[in-house]
Parts: sequence; C-alpha cells; structure tokens
Amino acid sequence: MAIDVAVIGAGTAGLAAYRTARAAGANAVIIEGGAYGTTCARVGCMPSKLLIAAAEAAHAVHRAPGFGVHVDGSLRVDGREVMARVRRERDRFVGFVLEGVENIPAGDRIRGMAKFVDARTLDIDGRTLAARSIVIATGSRPTIPPILQGLGDRLVVNDDVFDWQDLPRSVAVFGPGVIGLEIGQALARLGVRVVVLGRGGRLGPITDPEVHRAAAKYFAQEFTLDVDAHVTRVERVGDEVEIDYRGPDGASRTERFEYVLAATGRVPNVDNLGLESMGLERDRRGVPAYDKSTMQVGATSIFIAGDASDDMPLLHEAADEGRIAGANAAAFPNVRAGLRRALLGIVFTDPQIAIVGGGYAAIKAHALAVGDASFEDQGRSRVMLRNRGHLRVYANPENGRFLGAEMVGPDAEHIGHLLSWALQARMTVSQMLDMPFYHPVVEEGLRTALRDLDARIRERKAA
Repeated sequence: MAIDVAVIGAGTAGLAAYRTARAAGANAVIIEGGAYGTTCARVGCMPSKLLIAAAEAAHAVHRAPGFGVHVDGSLRVDGREVMARVRRERDRFVGFVLEGVENIPAGDRIRGMAKFVDARTLDIDGRTLAARSIVIATGSRPTIPPILQGLGDRLVVNDDVFDWQDLPRSVAVFGPGVIGLEIGQALARLGVRVVVLGRGGRLGPITDPEVHRAAAKYFAQEFTLDVDAHVTRVERVGDEVEIDYRGPDGASRTERFEYVLAATGRVPNVDNLGLESMGLERDRRGVPAYDKSTMQVGATSIFIAGDASDDMPLLHEAADEGRIAGANAAAFPNVRAGLRRALLGIVFTDPQIAIVGGGYAAIKAHALAVGDASFEDQGRSRVMLRNRGHLRVYANPENGRFLGAEMVGPDAEHIGHLLSWALQARMTVSQMLDMPFYHPVVEEGLRTALRDLDARIRERKAA
C-alpha cells in the first residue's frame, strides 16, 4: 500500500496535519496506537481548568468576608461531587474530539504502532506502509524521576488525577512547573493539604527574577512551596508516602502524604519509532533536528509537530505546527515556511502567570529597556481584592520596539493576549501607549508598566 502522507498520532497536531494534507488534495492516512483524543481534552488543559474552576468557587467563599459578605456556617467541599463534574465534563470534551475522529473516513484511519523502516516506509504491527511523506505527531508522556519510582499506586501523574473518585487528604507535588502549580493550588483551595517541592529554583515558566520573587511570595501564602527543596528520602509506608526534606525555613522535616504527584515534566514519544537507525541528527531526548518554520526534519520527507517536537507544549502551537507539517508533507518537495505566531504562555493559577515572546530568558542577552508595574496598589485590582501581581515589559532601547513580557497577576491571560498581539504586530512602546485604556480596569496596570518602559527608553536615548 502506498499513499502520499502518513501521519503518526491522532492528537491535536496529528489531526491538524491530516486535515491540512487532505485539504491540499493529498491521499493521507492517520495512524494511532493508543486512545483517540488529545492530551488537552483528556488529561491537560480542559480537565485541569475544571478542577481550577471548583477551587475558584471555594476560594471566593473564603475571600467574601473581605468585602463584608459573610456566609453562615462552614464551607463544605464534597470531593466526590467535585471529581464527578471534572470527569463528566472531561468526557464531554473528549467526546467532541472523538466525533471529529469518527468523521474521518474509515479507510484513512489505521490502528497500530508505527515504526520507521526507512524515511518513506513504516511498519505498523507487521504491516508495511509506503508514504511519500511522513508526519511525526506522537505527543509526549509524563516522566518520573528515579527517587519517585517504586511508590506503586501512591504515585500519580496529572493523567491520573482526573480519574480520582474523591479528593485525597494530602498530596506532595514534585515539580512547581505549570502542571504542579495549577493542580497544587487547586487542590489546596479545595481543602487538600499540599506541599509543592522543586529543584533548581524554577517556578513555572518564569525567568525574570523580579516576577519570580513576587510569584513565590504569593503562592507560599496558600501552600507550602519550596522551589529548591532538598529531598533525601521518599518511601512508601503502608498506604502513605513518607518524605524527608529540608523545608523553606531550612529545617529538616519528615511528613506523610496520601499521594505523590509527579509533575516533573514530559518526554516526547519518539523513542520507539526507530529513528536511531536512520542516521538523523537528534538531540539528547531523541528528537530529530528540524526547521521550526517548516517542521521539516533535515532535508528528508519527514516532518514533526506538536509535543513530539519538544518545543512549546501548547495546544495552539501544536495546531499551528500540525498545519505547517501537513501542508509541507502534501507539497513535498516544495516546502515553504508557515506562519509562526508570537510566543504566548499562560498559567491558570491565581494570580495567573503570562509569558510573552519567550520572556526574559529569551531576550536577556540583548540590550534591554525594562518597565515595571506592581498590581498591589492598582485601583481595579484592589476593588476586587485581587491586588497581587507584578508585570515587567521589555523593549529595544534603540528603536523602542516591544520585545516581550513576564507577569504574575490578575487577568494575566487577557493582558498576555494584548501584549502578544502587539509583539506580532511589531509595535513600538509609544504606539502601544497610543491605544485606548479604559478606566477603571486592570489593564491600567499595563499602561503603568508601558509608561515606565517609555521613560527608560527616553532616558537611554538622552544619555
């Protein structure tokens, strides 16, 4: 059997690649060896937001007395009801994805595990498939550090959390990244005793030291957080896990938890594809070298997209990469650069985190002008009792062009969008300040930061 385009993986990137290739007139198939449905719908962005929404409802009750609004009696969180809604709505979102898959012609869907024979041939559970172009869209999976292995069913990853029937009493979260922060804070607000432990000092995607300090302060007000914990022992004791570590205050602690959540990153699913025998340049995780503008692997007819590319594990990035890979796979060898959008990352904690343009780490090597704004005294934020936040915006001091931002604060998901649009439009700071800012809104804090940045640019030019 020979076809034009074979897509390995039926997640967000794979489905986008298949549909784009088909729209271009190519004879395409999509191959899946696991469960249909995207990481986002099954175990990622959607179920986590369902858990966060429940946590926000509980937190609103706790915050109400600050407005003079008091709830008679004590708050009761029914863990079974919380998790039942998470699973019910999660399954609904997955159902939409499955409907889309079922609309793909049966002849274009192949079940099985694919492995490369050569750059244009796949072995699928003993069957041979020849394709003019192949797209790798195999996604990723959680990685478990050695210190956490051997805990049996007391160890969970985010994939497992959303199948819980009830909320646990206590959870130790290893990894204060996006997943660890979102789930850890949500569980804490729902009454679970939570400790979040990290190594190396990283906190979510934040790289700006000022934003990092602010975020660490805010999150530590709700749950125990140590971004550079020194864990010496993790051991299962009966139906609990006992952990020895040195806490944020420097004191040694021994604590027991009902579960350990490993939120220690994900690894791309490229290790069982047979790429090692093809002479391709690959990185330490086995991901083949590729062009980010075309998603082409070297000069071959192989393309890669989504989490398998080990770049930006975000749904909108996976969809864009899938479309680029699918279009170029169909047109091969006439490969063209596709649209890559300004980088935008959002963490749905409270306060939220937003990273625009890759943030401070991506541009700190360049000459920068930096503007600051605190949201602790920002008008609308104080009105809503959400006045926790710090925003840093960056620009080229020579021409005033906006380069990116990092933020922890209220409505960061919306401010991040505004800033990413400005970045993609290649706006200058003065042009951004010419845009309308209503009163009273949280976005006035953005104007404060931009005014500060504009002043820094003017000072540099006057020096």
